[in-house]
Amino acid sequence: MAFMTYADALAYLDAHVNYQTGVVNDRVGTVPWTAPLPSASNAGLAPRRLDPPSLSRIRTILAYLGDPQLDLQILHITGTNGKGSTARMATELLIASGLSVGTLISPHLVTINERLSFNGVPISDEAFAEVIGAVAVAEKTSGETCSHFELVTAAAFRWFGDLAVEAAVIEVGAGGRWDATNVADGIVASITNIALDHMEWFGDTKLDIAREKVGIIKPGCIAVIGETDPEIASYLQREAGSVGASQILMKGVDFAADHNQVAVGGRLCTLRTQSTSYPDIVVPMHGAHQGENACVALASVEAFLGAPLAPDIVRAGFANVTHAGRMEIVERNPLTILDGAHNPAGAAAAAATLSEEFAANPGRVILIGLLTGRDPGDVLDALEAQRAHLVVVCPPPSPRAMDPEILVAECHKRGIPVVVEHDLRKAITLAQADAAADDCVLITGSLYLVGAVRAMLVQ
Repeated sequence: MAFMTYADALAYLDAHVNYQTGVVNDRVGTVPWTAPLPSASNAGLAPRRLDPPSLSRIRTILAYLGDPQLDLQILHITGTNGKGSTARMATELLIASGLSVGTLISPHLVTINERLSFNGVPISDEAFAEVIGAVAVAEKTSGETCSHFELVTAAAFRWFGDLAVEAAVIEVGAGGRWDATNVADGIVASITNIALDHMEWFGDTKLDIAREKVGIIKPGCIAVIGETDPEIASYLQREAGSVGASQILMKGVDFAADHNQVAVGGRLCTLRTQSTSYPDIVVPMHGAHQGENACVALASVEAFLGAPLAPDIVRAGFANVTHAGRMEIVERNPLTILDGAHNPAGAAAAAATLSEEFAANPGRVILIGLLTGRDPGDVLDALEAQRAHLVVVCPPPSPRAMDPEILVAECHKRGIPVVVEHDLRKAITLAQADAAADDCVLITGSLYLVGAVRAMLVQ
C-alpha cells in the first residue's frame, strides 16, 4: 500500500465496520461483535452480528506484523465502569516507577490519537498514519476484513512493539473474552467492577456480564478483582482459579481504599495493598468511585512489578492523573461539568459526586444525550434528574443516537421540565443560560456527546 497521510489513515479506518459508532458495512445499526446471550428479553430474536465471535481476524493480522503482542509485558484491564480511569492511573504509576509505558484506551473523546499513547502522550499524526499504513498492508496481504477496533488494536500492539515499551496498559473495548485486545495475555488481568451495560450483547444479568469479562484472566496471570458483590466476586474468584491464575487478589481482602474522603480537587485516600498501607494519597479526580479505582490501579501495578512502590512514587504517580470527560470541570460561571455517565451505574456515581463534592451548587441543569441500547428511565433515575429544574436533550453525534423524544417522554413521566435542542452549541448555551449563579450544569450521557462538547469548550 502506498504512503499514507493522517487523512488517509482516518479514511481507511472509516471504511471498516465500526461497532462503537454503529456504522456497519454502510448501514446503521447496533450490530455487536459478539452475539447476545440467550435471555428472556431476546428469546426468539436472531443474533444481531455479522459473524460469530472470533479473534481469528486480528490474530491473522498480527501474525503478518510479527506478533508484537507476544513480546509485550501487559497489564490488561476490563470492567463495566472505571476501566479507563484505572488504566490512566496505572499508566502514571508505572511511569513514576521509571518504566516506559504504552497505553491503549477506548473510546476517544476528541481525536483518535488519544487511544494510543506513549508515556502519557498521544501518538502523533505522522506516527499514527505510519502504523495504520503497516496494518493496512497486513490486512490486504492476509485477505482478512477486520473491524475498525481490531485495526486500531493491532496498530497499538505494533507501535508499542516498535517502541519496545517496558509495560503496556491495555484497556478492553467491551466485554473481555471476545474483545480484540484479548489476543494478548496479561501478566496482570484486572476487573474493576461488574454492572449492567451492553446487555444486548452480553446478557441481562451481572453474572452474564461477568462471564464475558472474566475471559481476560489467563493461566499463570495475576488476577486483580475489584468487584465486591459477594455472588459476583465469588464467581470471578472461582473462574480465575479454574483457569490457573497464579494469584488472585480480592478487593476488601487483599487491597482496599480504607479511607476515601473529599479533598480540594479530588479525593484524599488511604490505599492498602497486600504489603503496604499508603496514607494521605491525593487522587486528583472527583468522586468516591475514583478512590475505589485508585486502589485497583495500585494493586494492579504492584502485582505487575512484583513489589510494593515507594510512597513518593505513589504520590507522584497519582498527582499526574487526568481523565478528560469524567467529572471534569470545564467552566466556572456557571459551574459546568462533563461526565460520560452512559449507564445507570455511572449515572449513580455522577449523582453521588454532585451531592458530596458540589453541595455548594445544589441547583442542577442537565444536558444529556444517549445512544440506543440504554434504558433512559434508569439513567435519569440514577442521575437523580428529578432534582434538575431543566433537562436539555440533545442527540449525540453518532448514528446510534437515541431519539430525543424517548428521553423527553421519560422526563414527562417524572414531571421533569425538558426541552430538545438538536444543535449542540445552542444546547450548551440554553443549559448555561438557564443556570443560576450557584447552579451546576452537568453535561452527560454518551461519550460522543461529552467529547463533542469538550471540543467546543476546552481549547
